[in-house]
Amino acid sequence: MSAYDVYSLTEEHQLLRKAVRELAEDKIAPRAAAIDEAAEYPWDVHEVLKSADLLAIHVPEQYGGAGADRIAHSIVVEEIARVCASSSLIVAGNKLGTMGLILSGSEDLKQRYLPAVARGEITFSYALSEREAGSDAGSMKTRAVRDGDAYVLNGAKCWITGAGVNTHYTVMASTDPAKGSKGISAFVVHADDPGFSVGTKERKMGIKGSPTCELYFEDCRIPADRIIGAEGTGFRTVLMTLDHTRSMIGAQAVGIAQGALDAAVAYVKERKQFGTSIADFQGVQFMIADMAMKVEAARQLVYVANASAERGDADLTFLSSASKTFASDTAMEVTTDAVQLFGGYGYTRDFPVERMMRDAKITQIYEGTNQIQRMVMARQILT
Repeated sequence: MSAYDVYSLTEEHQLLRKAVRELAEDKIAPRAAAIDEAAEYPWDVHEVLKSADLLAIHVPEQYGGAGADRIAHSIVVEEIARVCASSSLIVAGNKLGTMGLILSGSEDLKQRYLPAVARGEITFSYALSEREAGSDAGSMKTRAVRDGDAYVLNGAKCWITGAGVNTHYTVMASTDPAKGSKGISAFVVHADDPGFSVGTKERKMGIKGSPTCELYFEDCRIPADRIIGAEGTGFRTVLMTLDHTRSMIGAQAVGIAQGALDAAVAYVKERKQFGTSIADFQGVQFMIADMAMKVEAARQLVYVANASAERGDADLTFLSSASKTFASDTAMEVTTDAVQLFGGYGYTRDFPVERMMRDAKITQIYEGTNQIQRMVMARQILT
C-alpha cells in the first residue's frame, strides 16, 4: 500500500455539496421521520433526486451520464444520508446494482441499459446474498442453466435492497456448481421477466424507507445475451464491484454520523442544567470533540478510498474495506453518543438521533460485515 496517495476537493465538489445539502434540507429532511414511521419507499424523494439528475451521476459520459468521479458520488450519498439514510440508498443502491455492468458488461449490454439508467428511466438492485450464502458467496444455490439462446434461473436471493421498486436486477447465479465461486456468473434480470417474483418486505430495525425483500426465480427464462461478462467470471465481478461500492457505504455512514453530530451540537448548546448550558460541561465537550474527530477521520478515509478507486490503485481493496469499516463503526459510536447527550429525549422518536442510531447499525453489516472486512484487510496486509 502507498502511504502517500492523496486527493483534493475541487471547487466543483464544494459546489455539489452545497447544492445537495440545500436540496436535502429543503426536500428530504422534512420527510425523514415520516418515511421511517411509515416504512414506505419515498417515491416523492425518488422523483426529487431524478429531477435533480442525482439518481445515477456515476454513469460514464459516453452512455449519457454525468461521469461524476467517485468522490462526487460519495458527497451526494453523504449529504443525503445526513438527513435520511433511507433516501441515500436510492442513490447508493443504484450504483451498486449497475457497477458490475459498468466494470464487466459487454459494450452492447452497456449501450442497452446505461443510457436509460442515466436518464432515470430504470434503476438497478444487486442480488448476491442468499439465506445460506451470505459472506460465503461460493455456497450459493441459485442456478442458471443454459438452454439454447437463453438461461433458465432457479433459486432465491435475500436481503435485496430496493427489491420491488427497482426495475432491473444484477443477479449472481451458479452456472457450474462444481467450481464453487469460480462457477458463478452474473446476469441482468428484468422485474417483468416470467418466473421472477419479489417476496414480502422485511421488518427492519432501521432504513425502513428502503424496501428489503427476497427474490424468487422459478424457471425464470432470460435471453443468453444478458450475461454480464463470460460464464464463471461473476465472482470476480462481485469483488471488483464491492471494491468500488464499499466506500459508498462508508459515505453513507459518515453522513449519518454527521447528522447525529449536528443534532447533538445544537441540542447541548440549547439544553440548560444547573443554570448553564450543558455545552459548558467539560464531560460533554470531550464527547463532542471525540465525535467530531472520528467523523472527520472517517470522511477523510472515505475520500482517500474513492480517490484510489478513481485511479485504480493496487491498494483499493484494503482502502475500500477500511473506509467502510471505520466509517460504519464511527457512525454507530457517534449516533449512540448523540442519543446519550440527548438523555431521555434521545430515546424518543421526537428527535432524529434515535432514528439515526437505528439506521447506523446496518452500515456495519451490509456489503460485507465488518468482521469480514477485517479478514479482507488482513489478507491484503499479510500477502
